[in-house]
Amino acid sequence: MNAVQETPVAGGKPPNPNAVVAVLAFAGITVALMQTLIIPLLPSLPGLLGASPSNTSWAVTATLLAASVATPVMGRLGDMYGKRKMLLVSLGLLTVGSVVVAMSESLTPMIVGRALQGLAAGVIPLGISIMRDELPKDRLPGAMALMSASLGVGGALGLPAAAFMADKVDWHLLFWAAAGIGVVCVALVSFLVPESKVRSGGRFDLVGALGLSAGLVALLLGVSKGADWGWTDPLAIGMFAAAVVILLAWGRFELKTREPLVDLRTTARRQVLLTDLAGVVFGFATLAISLLLPQLLQLPEATGYGMGQSMVVVGLVMAPSGVAMMIAAPFSARITKAKGPKTTLMIGSVVVAAAYALGMFFMAEIWQLVLVAALIGVGIGLAYGAMPTLIMDATPPSETASANSLNTLMRSIGTSFASAVSGVILANMTTDFHGVAVPSEGSFQLIFGIAAAAAVGAMVVAAFLPRRMRAPEPEPLVPVGAAA
Repeated sequence: MNAVQETPVAGGKPPNPNAVVAVLAFAGITVALMQTLIIPLLPSLPGLLGASPSNTSWAVTATLLAASVATPVMGRLGDMYGKRKMLLVSLGLLTVGSVVVAMSESLTPMIVGRALQGLAAGVIPLGISIMRDELPKDRLPGAMALMSASLGVGGALGLPAAAFMADKVDWHLLFWAAAGIGVVCVALVSFLVPESKVRSGGRFDLVGALGLSAGLVALLLGVSKGADWGWTDPLAIGMFAAAVVILLAWGRFELKTREPLVDLRTTARRQVLLTDLAGVVFGFATLAISLLLPQLLQLPEATGYGMGQSMVVVGLVMAPSGVAMMIAAPFSARITKAKGPKTTLMIGSVVVAAAYALGMFFMAEIWQLVLVAALIGVGIGLAYGAMPTLIMDATPPSETASANSLNTLMRSIGTSFASAVSGVILANMTTDFHGVAVPSEGSFQLIFGIAAAAAVGAMVVAAFLPRRMRAPEPEPLVPVGAAA
């Protein structure tokens, strides 16, 4: 590995920690907002863009695939060339993508713009890594918890706003507003967030980046489109087979190269490996509420369990979960300081499991769904706040961004599998409603139960984490440009 490089600090004035935390959290919320911005439009997209429902689903799939590629790549580039620099690149891509979508009248530019928005997914792990480099040690747990929770906060709070705008104004204005927010983020980061002094230097692993990207695209295409193609369709099977072959070959290559995109030896450390595994399982658990609540709320009341509500109401019911995540973030930091991040992750998993178990029986009234969503938000805020600390406690400073990016990617893979499993259950456990097959009440209860079991699984994985781990020895600092 290369020695960590230290860049000279421009000017003598140290950064304002409060400003750094606020700006980075705002950037994280903005990126998360892009994920939910499209949801209120999905039923109308075929008519708006003159395309079939299966084709318009690429407006979501393109963002997912782009995010899976960008997250590890931007993390590694941030470690090498500067985290603030890559943060600005990511936010710039988000802004350009929003403009492209805002100007689109057909499917192709919509997909291109949504893919560009997805390329901004590295903002949250980059932001967490900047915090490690720039903030006082006593501020880190709370700041990282807030940044990590911003993914859920932006998603939950953005949905009601997006639903209201989609219902009241031309849909293009949604994305013009997103572009404006992106410009504000770029300006704030430029003026208030310093460039990190810690860099790994070295040469970018292009072959590793292409291999990982190809493997992830094959895997996530199979997961996200398998239901449309048919799980036994040769195309779906081929995607999964290609993913296995490519990722195994990629792993072999990464172990042999001197400067890998992902240092698999670091990833194989017990604390990092188990945290990433917990991220996959916990990511599976967290998506169910976002998938189930909108359908439960919008199904006709005549079904006996639907509530016949609009998308605006759906957004308002989901919003408390985002508020709960934000409120839980400082408590996550306090528990981590007192008992360690392992305990915080286990408590968060238990809260989520209990909330889903409650949801199996509490789904008859709107207030019950609000309560369940808020409790899940508390659990996510606790658990997501602990994961970056677990990763950083076992990772050298020069690999912070790439290690956090990998953990974020693991969570995304978990949510992708949750979407696929939930889709299969909702499509196959149906009841007849005036000649139309709709998801049965039992299908919702089953998914709640599976999500509760997944959260318990995350707790079990977390139980095997070491209680405390001494941070890796800092690597020697050398000025940028000095001979290695």
